[in-house]
Amino acid sequence: MKRQPLRRVLPFARPYLKHFVAMSLAALGGVVAGVLIPLVIKGIIDGPIKSGSESDLAPLAGLALLLGVIDCGLAVGRRFVMAAGATGLERDLRDALYEHLQRLHVGFHDRWQSGQMLSRAMGDISTIRRFLAFGLVFLIVCAAQFVLVVALLARLYLPLALLTATAVAPLMLVSASFRRRYGLATTIEESAVGIRVVKAFRQGRLVGAQFAAGAGQLRETANEGVALRARYFLLLDLVPNLTVAVVLLAGALAVGRGALSLGGLVAFVALVIGMVWPIEALGWILANAQEASTAAERVWEIFDAAPAIVDPPGAVELVECQGRLRLEDVGFRYGDDGAWVLRHVSLDVSPGETVAVVGATAAGKTTMVSLLARLHDPSEGRITLDARDIRTLALGSLRRQVAMAFEDPLLFSASVRENLLVGHRTSSEGDMRRALHTAQADFVHDLPWGLDTRVGEQGLSLSGGQRQRLALARAILGEPRVLVLDDPLSALDVHTESLVEDALRRVLDGVTALVVVHRPSTIALADRVAFLEGGTIAAVGTHSELMERIPAYRHVLAQEVEDDEAVA
Repeated sequence: MKRQPLRRVLPFARPYLKHFVAMSLAALGGVVAGVLIPLVIKGIIDGPIKSGSESDLAPLAGLALLLGVIDCGLAVGRRFVMAAGATGLERDLRDALYEHLQRLHVGFHDRWQSGQMLSRAMGDISTIRRFLAFGLVFLIVCAAQFVLVVALLARLYLPLALLTATAVAPLMLVSASFRRRYGLATTIEESAVGIRVVKAFRQGRLVGAQFAAGAGQLRETANEGVALRARYFLLLDLVPNLTVAVVLLAGALAVGRGALSLGGLVAFVALVIGMVWPIEALGWILANAQEASTAAERVWEIFDAAPAIVDPPGAVELVECQGRLRLEDVGFRYGDDGAWVLRHVSLDVSPGETVAVVGATAAGKTTMVSLLARLHDPSEGRITLDARDIRTLALGSLRRQVAMAFEDPLLFSASVRENLLVGHRTSSEGDMRRALHTAQADFVHDLPWGLDTRVGEQGLSLSGGQRQRLALARAILGEPRVLVLDDPLSALDVHTESLVEDALRRVLDGVTALVVVHRPSTIALADRVAFLEGGTIAAVGTHSELMERIPAYRHVLAQEVEDDEAVA
């Protein structure tokens, strides 16, 4: 049985327990100060005012003022403490979620929309923070204030106290019903926002209609929630105010009979009016609690996703690497019942050798090379590095030795320097200059602030070729023993491509490399070519050998040349 979602947040709240205790004590202190003021007023009315003794008025008035100042001071202090504890909890929860997202394998991120994860990391965690910092504390405070006020009312005049308690009791039943119905409306609304809207973006007319239907459903559920809150808050306003009216009438009669003093009636009415806010706040707290519970459920949906690619027990640190790669009867498919993308793939790459991987579109080239850094694990067979199954190696040490540059280079919204140093924090200025020169990315020195120039969201302030060269420089900066290049030159013009290829020849000397190739000119970098067809390696040899004896290989390269000419 699953634990209540909000209860699972408690481990994150423990480091800030002292903040929540201090908040609660300050709030309770404010409640005590607030309910004592009507009693002081009672004393003033029944004492100095009734007797006409002005000398006794000043101390009681000063006491009332002091209690008001204490109440205000505790409220200000509570908010300072509340901000420190609540924002700290929010930060820790968000950090933990981000750290967990980094551990999840690529397949998880392929299945989830980025908007979904952003919504959970930002909006849902903020909702949880608001409830824990405000709603939960005020729930305790309101309950304490209700009990304290009822006790004081009973001390002032028991019959009216019983009448007041009886009038308020039905609100508890209404609140329980409100919580259940509002919870359903909240769940539907979150679903509509989180799924329908995100899926609708950039999906054409058909999904545009789905977006309209989802927006309509969102509108209906939002209106239902508004109507439900309106009816509930109407009762919350009506019942306490009717109670005050009844108390005034019955209290006036009691004063006329001498059963209650005038000061006691004033204090009684003031205390009953003081109960209006806690009762009204109860609706907000219950709504906030349900929203927080739904938000926590959405956040824990991510936390409960187990990382598929992790360090095995007794993982071996790869300290030194020669660079011998072997793929032994490797097969891969997405999911247990998915179609096979790769099957019976076997390839032996010697240390320092460069192998080009060639194949038609959707032949499985990118999938194959992504297995080398364990972005995915083979569904069958194994991959070894220096005769060790890469699944037995510590992930960190494996990825220090195996670097990748992708066809679609992703740059972070950061400076050129920060993008280069991803994974290579200790690299020197000289290392960065050499990597940039090798990748023909010296253009960065001409940017407004050089290496400290920010490249914008996903590097979109740079051209496609510039992004690709910068990503290539990032890959070679760490001087890996195994370099995987997924068509890293596709966005380059012919002149720049020739310069980068000349530089890559020096880089690839002594480095084990697999290069996914689309342009025939890039094949000249390779010692051998592995031709991938139908998810398996159909042939391995030199470019000349494959051109001579493999018609399908000739056809793929001819098609690539035609595509390049069509684009040009």
